[in-house]
Amino acid sequence: MADPSSYRPRPGEIPDSPGVYRFRDEHRRVIYVGKAKSLRQRLANYFQDLANLHPRTRTMVTTAASVEWTVVSTEVEALQLEYSWIKEYDPRFNVKYRDDKSYPYLAVTMNEEFPRVQVMRGQKKKGVRYFGPYGHAWAIRDTVDLLLRVFPVRTCSAGVFKNAARTGRPCLLGYIDKCSAPCVERITPEDHRELADEFCDFMAGRTGTYLRRLERQMGEAAEDMEYERAARLRDDIGALRKAMEKSAVVLADATDADLIAVAEDELEAAVQIFHVRGGRVRGQRGWVTDKVEEITTGALVEHALQQLYGEESGDAVPKEVLVPALPDPVEPVQQWLTDRRGSGVSLRIPQRGDKKALMETVQRNAQQALVLHKTKRASDLTTRSRALEEIAEALGLDSAPLRIECYDISHLQGDDVVASMVVFEDGLARKSEYRRFQIKGFRGQDDVRSMHEVITRRFRRYLAEKERTGEWADGVDGTETGDAPRPVDGGAPRPVDEPYAAEPGADGRALTDGPALKDDDGRPKRFAYPPQLVVVDGGQPQVAAAQRALDELGIDDIAVCGLAKRLEEVWVPREDDPVVLPRTSEGLYLLQRVRDEAHRFAITYQRTKRAKRFRAGPLDDVPGLGETRKQALIKHFGSVKKLRSATIDQICEVPGIGRKTAETVAVALAGAAPAAPAVNTATGEIMDDEDGAPETTADALGESVSAGTPDERRGQER
Repeated sequence: MADPSSYRPRPGEIPDSPGVYRFRDEHRRVIYVGKAKSLRQRLANYFQDLANLHPRTRTMVTTAASVEWTVVSTEVEALQLEYSWIKEYDPRFNVKYRDDKSYPYLAVTMNEEFPRVQVMRGQKKKGVRYFGPYGHAWAIRDTVDLLLRVFPVRTCSAGVFKNAARTGRPCLLGYIDKCSAPCVERITPEDHRELADEFCDFMAGRTGTYLRRLERQMGEAAEDMEYERAARLRDDIGALRKAMEKSAVVLADATDADLIAVAEDELEAAVQIFHVRGGRVRGQRGWVTDKVEEITTGALVEHALQQLYGEESGDAVPKEVLVPALPDPVEPVQQWLTDRRGSGVSLRIPQRGDKKALMETVQRNAQQALVLHKTKRASDLTTRSRALEEIAEALGLDSAPLRIECYDISHLQGDDVVASMVVFEDGLARKSEYRRFQIKGFRGQDDVRSMHEVITRRFRRYLAEKERTGEWADGVDGTETGDAPRPVDGGAPRPVDEPYAAEPGADGRALTDGPALKDDDGRPKRFAYPPQLVVVDGGQPQVAAAQRALDELGIDDIAVCGLAKRLEEVWVPREDDPVVLPRTSEGLYLLQRVRDEAHRFAITYQRTKRAKRFRAGPLDDVPGLGETRKQALIKHFGSVKKLRSATIDQICEVPGIGRKTAETVAVALAGAAPAAPAVNTATGEIMDDEDGAPETTADALGESVSAGTPDERRGQER
C-alpha cells in the first residue's frame, strides 16, 4: 500500500487550468482517469488526510504510485480526452458500464452497392444506418417482414445474392414480391438505393408521407377500376399501420429524444435508455455498473452519455436528451453533444407532461433491471458459495457460516421500539424463521441496550430449547443437564417445561416450515437452531453489546460482526479497527443483503405497531368488547365523553350490551384518563362538546393519524 505523500506533486507544480489526469500503480498501469476544470484544485482533494477521504477514494490513492496530467484548452476537450483514455486504458477504478445483454439492431448497409436490411449486433460499422436497439431479434424480423411488402429491399446474404446473379433466378422472396430482386436486374442500383432510403425514412419516424401517398394511389386505382392493385395497396397500408402499432405513440409532438434513467444503491447502478423517434419508442437498452468510485447521479449520467454517444455522430445523436440529473458542470457535456450532432442538442430534466411521465416509466425499468441483476447474482450457487467463503476468511471463521442471523433495532424517536431477526441459510433468505421482538426491558431510545436485550432473549430461548430436548452433554453457565438456564437479568429462572412463545412472523403468527421444524409433540422448534454468525446492523457499540450478551450466557461458539451502513465497514468484537472488505466482494454484497432485509423487516413491524397505537382508543382496553359493539356504543352516545358520564342502566339500553358488559365498560372508562380538550386553532380557545367541537367517531375509536407529513415521519424513523 503506497503513501500518497510519496508521489504528491510539489506545490505550484500542478497548473490551474482544465485538463485530464491519470493515476498509475507501481506497475505503471493506469488505474483511474479523471477530468477537471482546474487540475490544481481537483488533485489537491486527493492528497488530503486519508481519514477525510471516502473509503473508495482512499483505496484508489493508496493503490496508486504516481499521478500525471495533460493540459487542454477547454472543458469540452477534457471531456473528449477523458472518454478516449477510459476506452484505451480500461482503468479499474473508473465507472464502466457493461451491457446486460448484446442488443440487436435493425441495420441497413448503405455502404454497399445494393443496400441490405439485416439484424446486427456488436460494434457499429461506418456507412451502416442503425435502428433500435431492440429487446429481441424476432421483433426486428417481424417488423421487417411487414415492411417488405411496401419497401422490397434486399435482405439476402452476399453468398445468396451472388448465386442468384450467377443462375439468373431470384430467391423465394423475389417470387412473392418481398424483394425487388436486384440480383437479376429487376431494378436498377439507383432505384434500389432510393427504395432503401425510403425504408430508412420510414424507420426514422417519417411515416405520414408514405401513408398518405399510398392512400392516394389506392383511391386512384379504385377510380380507374384497378381493383386488384387497389386491394394490394390497401394491404400495404395495413402492413405499415401494423408495423407502426408495434411502437405506440408516447410523445404527441413527434419528438426525437433519448430518455436516460438511473437506479442505484451503494454498490451498483443500472441505466436504462429509451430511444424515441417521431414520438414513438424505437429502441431500448440498459447497462449495469459497479460503483467503484464515489460518484453522484449526475456523474453517472455523464458516463452514460459518453458511452452512448462517444462513437456516434449526426442524427444518431437526437435533438433532445432527457436525464434524471444534470452533470456538473453541464455546459461542456452539452457542447460536446452539440459537436457530435452538428447542431444544437438540449440536455435537460423533464419537469411536467408526457415527457416526465415517460421518464417515470424509464425509471421503473431501470429499477427493475437493478433488482433483476441483484436477484440473478444472489441466486447463483457459485456466487453464494464464494460469498460465504469470503466472509469466513475475512472474519477468521473455521468454516463458512451456512446459517446467518441478522438483528436490527427500529423506532420512531424512541417510541414503539422493536427489533427484527432475519435468517439466511446457504446465502438465501429463510423467511419462515424470521422473528420480531418488542423491547420490554426499558423505555426510551437506546439502540445498544436494545440490541443486548434482543440477543439475550433469543439465545436464552436457544439454551432452554437445548436443555428441554436434552442436547446438553455438559453444563452451560455452570448448570448441569436438566437445570433451568441461569437468568441474565437477575430474575427468577424460568421453569424448563414452560413454553416460550415465538415472536410472530410477517403475518403476525408464529411461523413454521413443515414437519422438520417440529418437536415430537408437534410444537414448532422456535429457537432451536443456532447460527454460525450473528450480524447486527450497527458499528462497534452494537457489536460489543451483542458479544456481551453471548458472553453472559456462556455461548462462545457463535461469531459476531456488525455492518455499519455509512461506510459499509465490518466490525468485529474487541477490535479497534474495522474489517474492510473489497467493494467488489461477494461477501460484502451478501452481508449488505442480510442487513437490508433485517432493516426492512424491522421498520415494517415498527410501522405496524405505530399505526395500531395511533388507532387505539379508550374502548380498546375493555375486555370482551368487539368492534361491532364499540361502534354501537359510539353511535348511541355520540362520543366517549358522553359515554363516560352515562350510568350503567343507560349503557344497557344500547342493543347488544348486557348488564355485565355495561359494568365492565363503565369501570374501564372510569379508570381511563379523559381525552385532551379540543382547541380552536384559529383563536386558541378551549372548546367543550357544547361549544361545537364534538368528539368524532374516529377520535373515539382511536382512528387518528400521526402528526407531520409522510416524508417527515419517514425522516424520524430509525
